[in-house]
Amino acid sequence: MSAKETLPPVGGERVGARRERAARIVAALHEAYPATRIALDSGSPFQLLVAVILSAQCTDERVNQVTPALFEAYPDASAMAQAPLEHLEQLVQPTGFFRQKAKNLLAGAQRLVEVYGGEVPDTVEELATIPGAARKTANVVVAECFPDNISGIAVDTHVQRVARRLGLTRSWETPKIEADLLRFVERGEWRWLTHLLIDHGRAVCKAPRPLCEVCPEPIAGECPSRGRAAGVRGRDTRGARSG
Repeated sequence: MSAKETLPPVGGERVGARRERAARIVAALHEAYPATRIALDSGSPFQLLVAVILSAQCTDERVNQVTPALFEAYPDASAMAQAPLEHLEQLVQPTGFFRQKAKNLLAGAQRLVEVYGGEVPDTVEELATIPGAARKTANVVVAECFPDNISGIAVDTHVQRVARRLGLTRSWETPKIEADLLRFVERGEWRWLTHLLIDHGRAVCKAPRPLCEVCPEPIAGECPSRGRAAGVRGRDTRGARSG
């Protein structure tokens, strides 16, 4: 098993103090990444749902290369529900695990048509029942398309890693990480937090070795792990993947 980072404990930090620190961290992330947004291209809730499903074990860039032809052929759930499975497999093959993904897309579109009249439901609980769409996918779609109904935060490997290093959580488990972020971050920031942590994870707080020397001071000044994770040569291996 790869080495895990040993990070300084923050268990003694009071709830109010951690919420205040979380607010400063989020503000600093906004300053560092003012144009943060979801990296997946889409033109509707259905198309975003499809794109997020395809992004599993695949980069967002690759998904964005695949979806134009996919959405031209099958722009909505009604069209995709009637697609030949073999054609879906052909179109999504570059994203990897294409047979299972195509199967999920077909079954998901059929469920949307049969249960929801072809529309994408607007709650995490309903979205999570769509084949291929677990809680993380549901959180992304609700946050982007139905922000008034936001009830969670999508956690991928970037979010897991950066949230741990910033001392917003100490868990490796996705449900506990999400619960910690929901507890300590203001609701108005839930939509943006995933993107901000992903941006920072890709640009600076990399795995396995973060670039602490170039971390913006407002963020570094709030980071209890500053300089501690840089010497670890193992990889963060748990959690769901993201581009």
